[in-house]
This record gives sequence, C-alpha cells and structure tokens, in this order.
Amino acid sequence: MPASSARSTGPSSGAASTDARRPVGDPVDKQLPTPAEKAAEKAWKVDLRELGRRAGSMREWEKTLPALDGWGVEMIGVPEGAPVQLHLRLESVMEGVLVTGQVELPVTGQCARCLDPVEDTLELDVQELYAYAGSTTEATSGEDEVRRIDGERLDLAPLVRDAVVLTLPLSPTCRPDCAGLCVDCGERLDDLPADHSHEVLDPRWAGLAARFTETADSADPTDSAAGPQPGSTSRTNPEEN
Repeated sequence: MPASSARSTGPSSGAASTDARRPVGDPVDKQLPTPAEKAAEKAWKVDLRELGRRAGSMREWEKTLPALDGWGVEMIGVPEGAPVQLHLRLESVMEGVLVTGQVELPVTGQCARCLDPVEDTLELDVQELYAYAGSTTEATSGEDEVRRIDGERLDLAPLVRDAVVLTLPLSPTCRPDCAGLCVDCGERLDDLPADHSHEVLDPRWAGLAARFTETADSADPTDSAAGPQPGSTSRTNPEEN
C-alpha cells in the first residue's frame, strides 16, 4: 500500500488536511500532450521484462527524469521539466513488484505570508506495491487502493506525484517566523522598523476630519496678518493727535 515520508530543508509548512490537497494542472479539458510530453511520460514507465516474475528477483533503478506537469499544490510545486533523481529498488514478489527507495527533487513557490519566492529540495522515501493483473491483491482491492502493472510496464510517475502532493504544505512560508505584510501599506514587516505603525482614525470621526481638513486648506493665510488690510478703515486714537 502507498507509503512515503519526506525530509526537507527550507520553508516551513502550514498544517492542513490531506483531503484539501488537490494537484494543480488537472483541468478536465486538458489539451492533448505534445510529442515532448509523451516522451517524458514514457520515460517514467519501467520495462519489467529484465526483472522477470521470479519471486526475489531485484533490480536497482537509478535515473534522473524530468518532472511532469501538475506536480504541486496551489502555492508551491515541482517545476515542469525539473530534474528528479530516483534511487529505487524493484523487487519481484508473488503478487507483483515492490518499489522502494528515495526520490530527490526541487520545488518552488510563494510564501503564503509575504509572497516572496520560496525554493526548497524534497527528499522522499517511497514504498509501493504494483500488483499483477489477476493477482489476489488486484482481485481483493478497490480501483484506487492498489497500483497495477500495465502489461510488462509499471508507471512510476503517479507514485512520485502523489508523494509530492501529500508532502507539500498548502501554506508554505519562507521561514517559520515570517511576519508577513503590513495590512496598511503592504510592505514586508520584517523589512520595516520595529515601531512601524499607521495612524488609525475612528471611522465615526472620518467625516468630521475630512471637513476640518478642507476648512484648513481653504483658509486664507493673510487673514491673520498684522496691520490693516487694503481698503479697510482704521480708527485713530485721539490722544495721538
């Protein structure tokens, strides 16, 4: 049955239910693959004729293959065509082929708090049983409960893709203590001084403040000037005469 674990160094991940994970790049009306995409997909299919069906037969599979489209979640994923290093062992068992080993691949995305670019490398441990057609495992398992061998080939791409999608965080961060963005100016809080703040005006006084500003802007600066203004009548102190 599917099993995988991951070790990564870089952005921290936010906890989320795996039920909410949905791989990107899965539109219903997806266009037909190009010849290059077909070649990439074919590279992920292992020919089992060299392994044989004798229980106990083993084969080491060391490859670097291009990542396919849609290996990720909304904010982070594996770039299409990125090199994926595979260090696998294929072992023939009574019910099919047991695949175990490690996968190493790059991921890129955006920090969910500050929107800065995020880069990381995932190291995944994978283990999966691919069942032969007509085997007891295939007969007693549901459609989505076990992977099946198609003729003399097994497809490793879905195994790696599922391991990646289940490992990636839905809300990646550039670092665990990322403070995010200022809600008022949109700047990164980590780049701003500790005393950064914005004046908050009570909305109940907003109208009055606007009128006060308009009145101040329209006031004539000469109104407060000393001495009589042109055209004005001044009174003379009798004692001065």
